Amino acid sequence: MTASHQPDRVLIFDTTLRDGEQSPGATMNIKEKIEIAHQLARLGVDIIEAGFPISSPGDFEAVRQIAMEVEGPVICGLARAMEKDIVRCGEAVTAGKRPGRIHTFIATSQIHLDKKLRMSREKVIETAFEAVKLAKSITPDVEFSCEDAGRSDWDYLVAVINAAVEAGATTINVPDTVGYANPWQIGECFAYLRKHVKGAERVVFSTHCHNDLGLAVANSLAAVLNGARQVECTINGIGERAGNASLEEIVMNLVTRKDFYGLTTGINTREIYRTSRLVSKITGIRVQRNKAIVGGNAFAHEAGIHQDGVLKERTTYEIMHAEDVGWTGESMVLGKHSGRHAFKKRLEALGYDRLTEDEINRAFERFKDLCDKKKDIYDEDLFAIVEDEMSKAQETYSLDYVGFSSGTGTVPTATVRLRTGSEVVMDASVGDGPIDAAFKAIQRITQVEAELQEYSLEAVTGGRDALGQVAVTLQGNGQTVRARAASTDVLVASVKAYLNAINKLVALRDVDREIAVPKRGL
Repeated sequence: MTASHQPDRVLIFDTTLRDGEQSPGATMNIKEKIEIAHQLARLGVDIIEAGFPISSPGDFEAVRQIAMEVEGPVICGLARAMEKDIVRCGEAVTAGKRPGRIHTFIATSQIHLDKKLRMSREKVIETAFEAVKLAKSITPDVEFSCEDAGRSDWDYLVAVINAAVEAGATTINVPDTVGYANPWQIGECFAYLRKHVKGAERVVFSTHCHNDLGLAVANSLAAVLNGARQVECTINGIGERAGNASLEEIVMNLVTRKDFYGLTTGINTREIYRTSRLVSKITGIRVQRNKAIVGGNAFAHEAGIHQDGVLKERTTYEIMHAEDVGWTGESMVLGKHSGRHAFKKRLEALGYDRLTEDEINRAFERFKDLCDKKKDIYDEDLFAIVEDEMSKAQETYSLDYVGFSSGTGTVPTATVRLRTGSEVVMDASVGDGPIDAAFKAIQRITQVEAELQEYSLEAVTGGRDALGQVAVTLQGNGQTVRARAASTDVLVASVKAYLNAINKLVALRDVDREIAVPKRGL
Protein backbone atom coordinates (compact mmCIF):
# COMPACT_ATOMS: atom_id res chain seq x y z
CA MET A 1 0.00 0.00 0.00
CA THR A 2 1.35 3.44 -0.88
CA ALA A 3 0.24 6.91 0.06
CA SER A 4 -0.95 7.48 -3.52
CA HIS A 5 -3.32 4.50 -3.29
CA GLN A 6 -5.19 5.78 -0.22
CA PRO A 7 -4.24 9.41 0.26
CA ASP A 8 -6.94 10.01 2.89
CA ARG A 9 -6.08 7.00 5.06
CA VAL A 10 -3.56 7.18 7.91
CA LEU A 11 -1.97 3.86 8.83
CA ILE A 12 -1.60 3.26 12.57
CA PHE A 13 1.70 1.56 13.41
CA ASP A 14 1.62 0.42 17.03
CA THR A 15 4.97 -0.04 18.74
CA THR A 16 3.71 -0.68 22.28
CA LEU A 17 5.33 -4.13 22.28
CA ARG A 18 8.70 -2.80 21.11
CA ASP A 19 9.31 0.85 21.96
CA GLY A 20 6.63 0.84 24.65
CA GLU A 21 8.24 -2.13 26.37
CA GLN A 22 11.43 -0.08 26.65
CA SER A 23 9.77 1.96 29.40
CA PRO A 24 11.70 1.16 32.59
CA GLY A 25 9.99 -1.77 34.28
CA ALA A 26 7.55 -2.48 31.46
CA THR A 27 9.14 -5.77 30.36
CA MET A 28 6.47 -8.29 29.32
CA ASN A 29 6.61 -12.04 29.00
CA ILE A 30 5.58 -13.83 25.81
CA LYS A 31 2.06 -14.61 27.02
CA GLU A 32 1.45 -10.98 27.96
CA LYS A 33 2.76 -9.75 24.60
CA ILE A 34 0.47 -12.11 22.72
CA GLU A 35 -2.50 -10.99 24.83
CA ILE A 36 -1.84 -7.35 23.99
CA ALA A 37 -1.24 -8.18 20.31
CA HIS A 38 -4.66 -9.82 20.03
CA GLN A 39 -6.26 -6.75 21.61
CA LEU A 40 -4.38 -4.48 19.21
CA ALA A 41 -5.85 -6.54 16.38
CA ARG A 42 -9.34 -6.01 17.82
CA LEU A 43 -8.53 -2.30 18.07
CA GLY A 44 -7.80 -2.30 14.35
CA VAL A 45 -4.18 -1.15 14.14
CA ASP A 46 -2.59 -1.65 10.73
CA ILE A 47 0.89 -2.71 11.85
CA ILE A 48 2.12 -4.19 15.13
CA GLU A 49 5.82 -3.79 15.83
CA ALA A 50 6.08 -6.85 18.04
CA GLY A 51 9.70 -6.62 19.14
CA PHE A 52 13.41 -6.52 18.35
CA PRO A 53 14.13 -10.20 17.49
CA ILE A 54 17.93 -10.06 17.66
CA SER A 55 17.93 -8.59 21.17
CA SER A 56 17.04 -11.84 22.96
CA PRO A 57 15.60 -15.34 22.44
CA GLY A 58 12.48 -14.19 24.28
CA ASP A 59 11.93 -11.25 21.95
CA PHE A 60 12.47 -13.46 18.91
CA GLU A 61 9.97 -16.03 20.12
CA ALA A 62 7.39 -13.36 20.99
CA VAL A 63 7.57 -11.85 17.49
CA ARG A 64 7.46 -15.30 15.88
CA GLN A 65 4.44 -16.45 17.89
CA ILE A 66 2.56 -13.20 17.30
CA ALA A 67 3.23 -13.55 13.56
CA MET A 68 1.82 -17.09 13.70
CA GLU A 69 -1.22 -16.37 15.91
CA VAL A 70 -2.45 -12.82 15.39
CA GLU A 71 -4.55 -12.16 12.30
CA GLY A 72 -5.33 -8.79 10.77
CA PRO A 73 -2.41 -6.40 11.33
CA VAL A 74 0.94 -6.70 9.57
CA ILE A 75 3.47 -8.05 12.10
CA CYS A 76 6.74 -6.14 12.14
CA GLY A 77 10.11 -6.62 13.78
CA LEU A 78 12.94 -4.12 14.28
CA ALA A 79 16.48 -4.73 13.00
CA ARG A 80 19.63 -2.67 12.87
CA ALA A 81 21.15 -2.23 9.42
CA MET A 82 23.21 -5.39 9.99
CA GLU A 83 22.97 -8.75 8.27
CA LYS A 84 22.54 -10.82 11.47
CA ASP A 85 19.75 -8.53 12.72
CA ILE A 86 17.86 -8.56 9.43
CA VAL A 87 18.10 -12.32 8.91
CA ARG A 88 16.97 -13.02 12.48
CA CYS A 89 14.11 -10.54 12.15
CA GLY A 90 13.06 -12.14 8.88
CA GLU A 91 12.91 -15.57 10.50
CA ALA A 92 10.47 -14.21 13.07
CA VAL A 93 8.14 -12.03 10.99
CA THR A 94 7.75 -14.52 8.13
CA ALA A 95 6.60 -17.34 10.42
CA GLY A 96 2.93 -16.53 9.84
CA LYS A 97 0.58 -17.09 6.91
CA ARG A 98 1.27 -13.66 5.43
CA PRO A 99 4.60 -11.88 4.91
CA GLY A 100 5.59 -9.67 7.79
CA ARG A 101 7.55 -6.44 7.80
CA ILE A 102 11.23 -5.92 8.47
CA HIS A 103 11.90 -2.48 9.93
CA THR A 104 15.59 -1.64 9.60
CA PHE A 105 17.31 1.54 10.68
CA ILE A 106 20.56 3.47 10.89
CA ALA A 107 21.37 6.84 12.42
CA THR A 108 21.72 9.91 10.19
CA SER A 109 22.43 12.83 12.53
CA GLN A 110 26.00 14.12 12.59
CA ILE A 111 26.34 13.55 16.33
CA HIS A 112 25.37 9.89 15.90
CA LEU A 113 27.68 9.44 12.93
CA ASP A 114 30.62 10.95 14.82
CA LYS A 115 30.07 9.68 18.35
CA LYS A 116 28.16 6.41 17.99
CA LEU A 117 28.62 4.89 14.55
CA ARG A 118 31.98 6.45 13.74
CA MET A 119 31.08 6.12 10.08
CA SER A 120 31.31 8.49 7.15
CA ARG A 121 28.20 9.82 5.46
CA GLU A 122 28.97 7.80 2.36
CA LYS A 123 29.36 4.59 4.38
CA VAL A 124 25.97 5.13 6.05
CA ILE A 125 24.31 5.54 2.65
CA GLU A 126 25.95 2.35 1.42
CA THR A 127 24.95 0.48 4.59
CA ALA A 128 21.34 1.65 4.34
CA PHE A 129 21.14 0.49 0.71
CA GLU A 130 22.57 -2.97 1.45
CA ALA A 131 20.37 -3.42 4.54
CA VAL A 132 17.16 -2.63 2.68
CA LYS A 133 18.24 -4.78 -0.28
CA LEU A 134 18.80 -7.76 2.03
CA ALA A 135 15.50 -7.20 3.85
CA LYS A 136 13.70 -6.95 0.51
CA SER A 137 15.05 -10.37 -0.47
CA ILE A 138 13.33 -11.82 2.59
CA THR A 139 9.96 -10.01 2.56
CA PRO A 140 8.30 -7.54 0.18
CA ASP A 141 7.31 -5.24 3.07
CA VAL A 142 10.37 -3.25 4.20
CA GLU A 143 10.46 -0.11 6.31
CA PHE A 144 13.57 2.04 6.63
CA SER A 145 14.19 4.58 9.40
CA CYS A 146 16.69 7.41 9.69
CA GLU A 147 17.41 7.31 13.41
CA ASP A 148 17.60 10.80 14.96
CA ALA A 149 16.18 12.36 11.81
CA GLY A 150 14.93 15.23 13.96
CA ARG A 151 18.54 16.43 14.29
CA SER A 152 19.70 15.43 10.81
CA ASP A 153 20.60 17.60 7.82
CA TRP A 154 17.66 17.55 5.41
CA ASP A 155 19.72 17.23 2.24
CA TYR A 156 21.58 14.31 3.76
CA LEU A 157 18.26 12.74 4.74
CA VAL A 158 17.23 13.00 1.09
CA ALA A 159 20.42 11.19 0.00
CA VAL A 160 19.99 8.35 2.52
CA ILE A 161 16.29 7.94 1.75
CA ASN A 162 16.98 7.94 -1.99
CA ALA A 163 19.27 4.94 -1.44
CA ALA A 164 16.64 3.15 0.69
CA VAL A 165 13.89 3.74 -1.88
CA GLU A 166 16.18 2.56 -4.69
CA ALA A 167 16.90 -0.62 -2.73
CA GLY A 168 13.18 -1.34 -2.38
CA ALA A 169 11.91 0.22 0.86
CA THR A 170 8.12 0.56 0.85
CA THR A 171 7.84 2.74 3.98
CA ILE A 172 10.17 5.57 4.98
CA ASN A 173 10.14 6.54 8.63
CA VAL A 174 11.47 9.93 9.75
CA PRO A 175 11.73 9.67 13.56
CA ASP A 176 12.27 12.43 16.07
CA THR A 177 14.20 9.98 18.23
CA VAL A 178 15.05 12.33 21.10
CA GLY A 179 11.95 14.54 21.02
CA TYR A 180 13.96 17.58 19.91
CA ALA A 181 11.85 18.94 17.07
CA ASN A 182 8.76 21.15 17.13
CA PRO A 183 5.63 20.97 14.93
CA TRP A 184 6.76 23.70 12.53
CA GLN A 185 10.10 22.00 11.87
CA ILE A 186 8.54 18.57 11.50
CA GLY A 187 5.97 19.85 9.04
CA GLU A 188 8.55 21.64 6.92
CA CYS A 189 10.86 18.61 6.99
CA PHE A 190 8.19 16.22 5.68
CA ALA A 191 7.17 18.69 2.98
CA TYR A 192 10.83 19.04 1.94
CA LEU A 193 11.46 15.29 1.84
CA ARG A 194 8.33 14.53 -0.16
CA LYS A 195 9.36 17.18 -2.67
CA HIS A 196 12.99 16.13 -3.10
CA VAL A 197 13.10 12.33 -2.57
CA LYS A 198 13.17 10.41 -5.85
CA GLY A 199 10.17 8.11 -6.06
CA ALA A 200 8.47 9.69 -3.03
CA GLU A 201 5.10 8.93 -4.60
CA ARG A 202 5.87 5.18 -4.40
CA VAL A 203 6.38 4.98 -0.63
CA VAL A 204 4.49 5.69 2.56
CA PHE A 205 6.13 8.37 4.70
CA SER A 206 5.95 7.63 8.40
CA THR A 207 6.42 9.68 11.56
CA HIS A 208 7.71 8.43 14.92
CA CYS A 209 7.91 11.09 17.63
CA HIS A 210 9.12 11.00 21.22
CA ASN A 211 7.68 13.14 23.97
CA ASP A 212 10.74 14.61 25.70
CA LEU A 213 9.40 18.15 25.28
CA GLY A 214 5.74 17.14 25.40
CA LEU A 215 5.24 17.56 21.65
CA ALA A 216 5.04 13.97 20.37
CA VAL A 217 1.36 14.12 19.40
CA ALA A 218 1.58 17.66 18.01
CA ASN A 219 4.67 16.76 15.98
CA SER A 220 3.00 13.61 14.64
CA LEU A 221 -0.07 15.56 13.53
CA ALA A 222 2.14 18.19 11.89
CA ALA A 223 3.80 15.39 9.91
CA VAL A 224 0.39 14.06 8.89
CA LEU A 225 -0.66 17.50 7.68
CA ASN A 226 2.43 17.48 5.47
CA GLY A 227 1.95 14.10 3.88
CA ALA A 228 2.89 11.44 6.43
CA ARG A 229 0.44 8.58 6.05
CA GLN A 230 1.74 6.32 8.80
CA VAL A 231 1.96 7.29 12.46
CA GLU A 232 4.07 5.24 14.86
CA CYS A 233 2.65 5.41 18.37
CA THR A 234 1.95 3.48 21.56
CA ILE A 235 -1.00 2.80 23.82
CA ASN A 236 -1.07 5.35 26.66
CA GLY A 237 1.99 6.99 25.10
CA ILE A 238 4.41 4.67 26.93
CA GLY A 239 7.99 4.36 25.73
CA GLU A 240 11.57 5.34 26.41
CA ARG A 241 12.16 8.33 28.68
CA ALA A 242 9.04 10.55 28.46
CA GLY A 243 7.37 8.14 26.06
CA ASN A 244 6.04 8.09 22.51
CA ALA A 245 3.15 9.71 20.73
CA SER A 246 -0.08 8.42 22.24
CA LEU A 247 -2.17 6.28 19.88
CA GLU A 248 -5.47 7.25 21.46
CA GLU A 249 -4.70 10.97 21.21
CA ILE A 250 -3.58 10.72 17.57
CA VAL A 251 -6.64 8.74 16.55
CA MET A 252 -9.22 10.82 18.42
CA ASN A 253 -7.71 14.03 17.00
CA LEU A 254 -8.26 12.66 13.51
CA VAL A 255 -11.76 11.44 14.39
CA THR A 256 -12.96 14.45 16.37
CA ARG A 257 -11.45 17.01 13.99
CA LYS A 258 -12.14 15.23 10.72
CA ASP A 259 -13.48 18.57 9.53
CA PHE A 260 -9.91 19.90 9.77
CA TYR A 261 -7.74 16.91 8.84
CA GLY A 262 -10.08 15.19 6.38
CA LEU A 263 -8.40 11.86 7.13
CA THR A 264 -9.49 8.44 8.37
CA THR A 265 -7.99 5.45 10.18
CA GLY A 266 -9.03 1.84 10.53
CA ILE A 267 -9.26 2.04 14.32
CA ASN A 268 -12.34 0.79 16.16
CA THR A 269 -12.40 3.62 18.69
CA ARG A 270 -14.72 1.73 21.03
CA GLU A 271 -11.82 -0.60 21.81
CA ILE A 272 -9.53 2.25 22.93
CA TYR A 273 -10.39 2.27 26.62
CA ARG A 274 -10.23 -1.50 26.96
CA THR A 275 -6.84 -1.58 25.21
CA SER A 276 -5.55 1.20 27.45
CA ARG A 277 -6.56 -0.66 30.59
CA LEU A 278 -5.05 -3.94 29.40
CA VAL A 279 -1.68 -2.33 28.65
CA SER A 280 -1.74 -0.48 31.97
CA LYS A 281 -2.50 -3.65 33.90
CA ILE A 282 0.13 -5.79 32.16
CA THR A 283 2.95 -3.23 32.25
CA GLY A 284 2.04 -1.90 35.70
CA ILE A 285 2.26 1.68 34.38
CA ARG A 286 -0.68 3.64 35.69
CA VAL A 287 -2.60 6.04 33.49
CA GLN A 288 -2.60 9.50 35.05
CA ARG A 289 -6.09 10.70 35.91
CA ASN A 290 -5.85 13.82 33.73
CA LYS A 291 -4.56 11.87 30.71
CA ALA A 292 -6.43 12.83 27.54
CA ILE A 293 -8.95 10.30 26.17
CA VAL A 294 -8.35 7.46 28.67
CA GLY A 295 -7.62 9.16 32.00
CA GLY A 296 -10.06 8.85 34.88
CA ASN A 297 -10.98 12.53 34.63
CA ALA A 298 -11.21 12.68 30.82
CA PHE A 299 -15.01 12.83 30.86
CA ALA A 300 -15.59 14.19 34.38
CA HIS A 301 -17.11 17.61 35.04
CA GLU A 302 -16.39 19.18 38.43
CA ALA A 303 -17.25 22.85 37.93
CA GLY A 304 -20.90 23.68 38.52
CA ILE A 305 -21.20 25.75 35.36
CA HIS A 306 -19.85 22.83 33.32
CA GLN A 307 -22.23 20.37 34.96
CA ASP A 308 -25.16 22.66 34.27
CA GLY A 309 -24.17 23.04 30.64
CA VAL A 310 -23.70 19.29 30.10
CA LEU A 311 -27.08 18.54 31.64
CA LYS A 312 -28.74 21.03 29.29
CA GLU A 313 -26.79 20.06 26.18
CA ARG A 314 -23.95 17.56 26.22
CA THR A 315 -21.97 19.22 23.44
CA THR A 316 -21.57 22.47 25.40
CA TYR A 317 -18.54 20.99 27.15
CA GLU A 318 -18.00 17.54 25.60
CA ILE A 319 -16.36 17.33 22.18
CA MET A 320 -16.34 13.52 22.36
CA HIS A 321 -18.67 10.96 23.87
CA ALA A 322 -17.16 8.67 26.47
CA GLU A 323 -18.87 5.75 24.74
CA ASP A 324 -16.97 6.54 21.54
CA VAL A 325 -13.74 5.32 23.15
CA GLY A 326 -15.37 2.44 25.01
CA TRP A 327 -15.66 4.10 28.42
CA THR A 328 -18.86 2.96 30.12
CA GLY A 329 -18.10 3.92 33.70
CA GLU A 330 -18.11 1.53 36.65
CA SER A 331 -21.11 -0.47 35.42
CA MET A 332 -22.43 -2.94 38.01
CA VAL A 333 -22.52 -6.18 36.08
CA LEU A 334 -22.61 -9.21 38.36
CA GLY A 335 -23.57 -10.35 41.83
CA LYS A 336 -23.22 -13.28 44.21
CA HIS A 337 -25.91 -15.26 42.39
CA SER A 338 -24.25 -14.96 38.99
CA GLY A 339 -23.07 -18.23 37.49
CA ARG A 340 -19.81 -19.19 35.85
CA HIS A 341 -21.27 -18.89 32.35
CA ALA A 342 -22.42 -15.29 32.93
CA PHE A 343 -19.05 -14.52 34.51
CA LYS A 344 -17.17 -15.94 31.50
CA LYS A 345 -19.36 -14.02 29.04
CA ARG A 346 -18.72 -10.76 30.89
CA LEU A 347 -14.97 -11.37 30.81
CA GLU A 348 -15.16 -11.98 27.07
CA ALA A 349 -17.05 -8.70 26.65
CA LEU A 350 -14.23 -6.97 28.54
CA GLY A 351 -11.66 -8.43 26.15
CA TYR A 352 -10.55 -11.50 28.08
CA ASP A 353 -11.51 -14.06 25.44
CA ARG A 354 -8.24 -16.02 25.47
CA LEU A 355 -8.18 -17.16 29.08
CA THR A 356 -7.62 -20.85 29.79
CA GLU A 357 -10.28 -22.80 31.66
CA ASP A 358 -7.97 -22.95 34.65
CA GLU A 359 -7.56 -19.16 34.64
CA ILE A 360 -11.32 -18.67 34.34
CA ASN A 361 -11.94 -21.09 37.22
CA ARG A 362 -9.44 -19.32 39.46
CA ALA A 363 -10.86 -15.91 38.56
CA PHE A 364 -14.42 -17.15 39.19
CA GLU A 365 -13.39 -18.44 42.60
CA ARG A 366 -11.88 -15.04 43.40
CA PHE A 367 -15.07 -13.39 42.15
CA LYS A 368 -17.25 -15.51 44.46
CA ASP A 369 -15.00 -14.72 47.42
CA LEU A 370 -15.28 -11.01 46.59
CA CYS A 371 -19.07 -11.27 46.41
CA ASP A 372 -19.07 -12.30 50.07
CA LYS A 373 -17.17 -9.10 50.93
CA LYS A 374 -18.68 -6.61 48.47
CA LYS A 375 -22.32 -5.98 47.68
CA ASP A 376 -21.76 -4.58 44.19
CA ILE A 377 -19.23 -5.91 41.69
CA TYR A 378 -18.08 -3.58 38.90
CA ASP A 379 -16.12 -4.01 35.71
CA GLU A 380 -13.13 -2.45 37.43
CA ASP A 381 -13.25 -5.20 40.05
CA LEU A 382 -13.23 -7.83 37.31
CA PHE A 383 -10.23 -6.17 35.64
CA ALA A 384 -8.35 -6.33 38.95
CA ILE A 385 -9.29 -9.96 39.62
CA VAL A 386 -8.33 -11.25 36.19
CA GLU A 387 -5.03 -9.40 36.06
CA ASP A 388 -4.20 -10.77 39.51
CA GLU A 389 -4.76 -14.31 38.25
CA MET A 390 -2.92 -13.76 34.95
CA SER A 391 0.15 -12.57 36.87
CA LYS A 392 0.40 -16.01 38.48
CA ALA A 393 1.43 -17.56 35.16
CA GLN A 394 5.06 -16.73 35.95
CA GLU A 395 5.00 -17.54 39.66
CA THR A 396 8.07 -19.03 41.26
CA TYR A 397 6.85 -18.16 44.74
CA SER A 398 3.20 -18.11 45.80
CA LEU A 399 1.75 -16.63 48.99
CA ASP A 400 0.58 -19.30 51.41
CA TYR A 401 0.09 -17.19 54.55
CA VAL A 402 0.78 -13.71 55.87
CA GLY A 403 0.17 -12.35 59.36
CA PHE A 404 0.84 -8.95 60.90
CA SER A 405 1.39 -7.49 64.33
CA SER A 406 1.37 -3.72 64.55
CA GLY A 407 0.04 -0.77 66.48
CA THR A 408 1.05 2.10 68.73
CA GLY A 409 3.75 0.96 71.13
CA THR A 410 4.22 -2.30 69.20
CA VAL A 411 7.15 -3.21 66.98
CA PRO A 412 5.66 -3.87 63.51
CA THR A 413 6.17 -7.53 62.64
CA ALA A 414 5.15 -9.66 59.69
CA THR A 415 5.19 -13.42 59.28
CA VAL A 416 5.20 -14.71 55.69
CA ARG A 417 4.89 -18.26 54.39
CA LEU A 418 5.64 -18.90 50.71
CA ARG A 419 5.37 -21.95 48.49
CA THR A 420 7.93 -22.72 45.81
CA GLY A 421 7.33 -25.98 44.04
CA SER A 422 6.69 -28.59 46.74
CA GLU A 423 8.61 -26.62 49.35
CA VAL A 424 7.02 -24.34 51.96
CA VAL A 425 9.24 -21.70 53.59
CA MET A 426 8.31 -19.33 56.40
CA ASP A 427 10.11 -16.37 57.92
CA ALA A 428 9.34 -13.28 59.97
CA SER A 429 10.79 -9.80 60.11
CA VAL A 430 10.31 -6.41 61.71
CA GLY A 431 10.18 -3.11 59.89
CA ASP A 432 9.15 0.53 59.91
CA GLY A 433 5.58 -0.70 59.47
CA PRO A 434 3.76 -3.96 58.74
CA ILE A 435 4.20 -3.62 54.98
CA ASP A 436 7.93 -2.93 55.27
CA ALA A 437 8.25 -5.90 57.62
CA ALA A 438 6.48 -8.19 55.14
CA PHE A 439 8.68 -7.01 52.27
CA LYS A 440 11.80 -7.77 54.30
CA ALA A 441 10.51 -11.23 55.16
CA ILE A 442 9.90 -11.97 51.48
CA GLN A 443 13.42 -10.84 50.61
CA ARG A 444 14.85 -13.14 53.27
CA ILE A 445 12.90 -16.13 51.95
CA THR A 446 13.54 -15.55 48.24
CA GLN A 447 17.10 -14.26 48.63
CA VAL A 448 16.27 -11.64 45.99
CA GLU A 449 17.77 -8.27 46.79
CA ALA A 450 15.66 -5.47 45.40
CA GLU A 451 15.15 -1.79 46.07
CA LEU A 452 11.59 -0.54 46.35
CA GLN A 453 11.46 2.54 44.13
CA GLU A 454 7.72 3.25 44.04
CA TYR A 455 4.68 2.21 46.05
CA SER A 456 1.13 3.39 45.46
CA LEU A 457 -2.30 2.44 46.73
CA GLU A 458 -5.65 3.35 45.22
CA ALA A 459 -9.24 2.18 45.45
CA VAL A 460 -10.40 0.28 42.39
CA THR A 461 -13.96 1.55 42.83
CA GLY A 462 -15.74 3.78 45.33
CA GLY A 463 -17.23 2.80 48.67
CA ARG A 464 -15.99 1.38 51.97
CA ASP A 465 -15.87 -2.13 50.53
CA ALA A 466 -13.75 -1.21 47.51
CA LEU A 467 -10.86 -3.35 46.39
CA GLY A 468 -7.54 -1.76 47.19
CA GLN A 469 -5.04 -1.96 44.35
CA VAL A 470 -1.33 -1.67 45.10
CA ALA A 471 1.36 -0.97 42.50
CA VAL A 472 5.06 -1.37 43.24
CA THR A 473 8.25 -0.74 41.29
CA LEU A 474 11.35 -2.74 42.20
CA GLN A 475 14.90 -2.55 40.96
CA GLY A 476 17.24 -5.49 41.26
CA ASN A 477 20.02 -7.14 39.25
CA GLY A 478 20.06 -4.17 36.90
CA GLN A 479 16.38 -4.69 36.02
CA THR A 480 13.36 -2.55 36.87
CA VAL A 481 9.97 -4.24 37.16
CA ARG A 482 6.47 -3.12 38.02
CA ALA A 483 3.65 -5.21 39.45
CA ARG A 484 0.16 -4.82 40.87
CA ALA A 485 -2.25 -6.76 43.05
CA ALA A 486 -5.69 -6.16 44.49
CA SER A 487 -7.52 -7.21 47.63
CA THR A 488 -10.11 -5.84 50.03
CA ASP A 489 -7.25 -6.02 52.57
CA VAL A 490 -4.67 -3.44 51.52
CA LEU A 491 -1.92 -5.15 53.54
CA VAL A 492 -2.49 -8.39 51.66
CA ALA A 493 -2.65 -6.49 48.36
CA SER A 494 0.71 -4.91 49.19
CA VAL A 495 2.32 -8.28 49.90
CA LYS A 496 0.90 -9.82 46.71
CA ALA A 497 2.07 -6.91 44.56
CA TYR A 498 5.57 -7.08 46.03
CA LEU A 499 5.69 -10.86 45.54
CA ASN A 500 4.52 -10.50 41.93
CA ALA A 501 7.39 -8.09 41.33
CA ILE A 502 9.87 -10.47 42.98
CA ASN A 503 8.63 -13.26 40.72
CA LYS A 504 9.25 -11.05 37.69
CA LEU A 505 12.81 -10.41 38.84
CA VAL A 506 13.35 -14.14 39.38
CA ALA A 507 12.01 -14.88 35.88
CA LEU A 508 14.35 -12.31 34.34
CA ARG A 509 17.28 -13.71 36.32
CA ASP A 510 16.61 -17.36 35.51
CA VAL A 511 15.81 -17.08 31.82
CA ASP A 512 18.93 -16.90 29.67
CA ARG A 513 18.04 -13.80 27.70
CA GLU A 514 21.47 -13.58 26.00
CA ILE A 515 21.09 -9.94 25.17
CA ALA A 516 22.91 -9.38 21.90
CA VAL A 517 22.35 -5.64 21.68
CA PRO A 518 20.90 -3.05 24.01
CA LYS A 519 17.32 -2.20 23.16
CA ARG A 520 16.85 1.31 21.89
CA GLY A 521 14.10 3.52 20.54
CA LEU A 522 13.92 5.28 17.21
